Amino acid sequence: MEKINLKGLTLSQLEDFSLSVGEKKFRGRQLFDWIYSKRTDSFSKMNTISKILRSKLNEVAFIPSIKIVTQKIDNDGTIKFLFELSDKYQIESVLIPPNTAFVDSKAKSEVEQKRLTLCVSTQVGCPLKCKFCATGSMGFYRNLTAGEIIDQFIQTEKCTGKRITNLVFMGMGEPLLNYDAVMNSIEIFIQGMSIAARHITVSTVGLIPQIRRIADEGRKFKLALSLHSLDDKVRSALIPIAKRYPIESLMKAIEYYYRLVRRRPTFEYILFQGLNDTDQDVKKLVKLSRMIPCKVNIIPYHDIQFAGPSGFTQPLRPTPIDKAEEFVRKLRESHVTVFVRSSAGENIKAACGQLAIKLNPSFDKISDITKNIKGD
Repeated sequence: MEKINLKGLTLSQLEDFSLSVGEKKFRGRQLFDWIYSKRTDSFSKMNTISKILRSKLNEVAFIPSIKIVTQKIDNDGTIKFLFELSDKYQIESVLIPPNTAFVDSKAKSEVEQKRLTLCVSTQVGCPLKCKFCATGSMGFYRNLTAGEIIDQFIQTEKCTGKRITNLVFMGMGEPLLNYDAVMNSIEIFIQGMSIAARHITVSTVGLIPQIRRIADEGRKFKLALSLHSLDDKVRSALIPIAKRYPIESLMKAIEYYYRLVRRRPTFEYILFQGLNDTDQDVKKLVKLSRMIPCKVNIIPYHDIQFAGPSGFTQPLRPTPIDKAEEFVRKLRESHVTVFVRSSAGENIKAACGQLAIKLNPSFDKISDITKNIKGD
């Protein structure tokens, strides 16, 4: 009989597992506490469970851990971790220290600015090929399990000895393409690892069915939309899958989310020279903010030429600093809540959009994961 991997199982799943091996339901709660609250990876250490049951568990189940291969530390204190999974695939996570998430004084009160934040990955590579993101140049290999998502957190805390207070699902991959594993991991973070929902942010390029599902399920974490333009043509050039999700339909889904969940979404916006940084773009964002209570994060564009991106005849260029500052000023003068993100970790290629790994050529890429995604 194949052993069952317990890391990544929710409380209800562990209770069902306990019943399936002839034990009482409360044993699932004990396992949940040992694996997630006490971060134990060995049944032998679970001293509130009888030796007989521990022996039985060793026969039918296991608690794996991912391995830290390397860690790189930037001058600003940002740490990038390279993890190896059990099948030898690799992913990256980024630990963002306090006071480095944003560069402007307007964000001093932001929770993320005050806390220790881990940016986790949800896929090996990414199938979406966004033109500003190095991960898309890797191609897509597979989704992570809920356990692999959680273990990025566990192993980072063990390595650093520091308590992580915030989580952002903004690493490698599109989280909503791995919906069940991501939601299971969030449930575990909240119930078993003392991370409040308001300290968890999930970023997406805007998959409408999944956004509506989040709303219908009443999930209380923060939602961030990788927006970058309110012009369908421009946005589709930057984010190819946006062709399936016109801005009008996407904003209806975001409005639906806000109405049901009552949490302000965050719109992420990279300023590209001559592409999305005009007065007309400002007006569109102002109009949107009056329709849907929201925050806007202005994100610097980070060089990804090292990853060999393709899709634009000319390389994307960041809006010059003076013009970017003017763009932000005009938004604020129109009473839009807007913050400017920093380039934390840029020197170690750990900033927004820079995560990418050269994997073994023998690993099989998957090219059709998005084939069955449909709009609403």
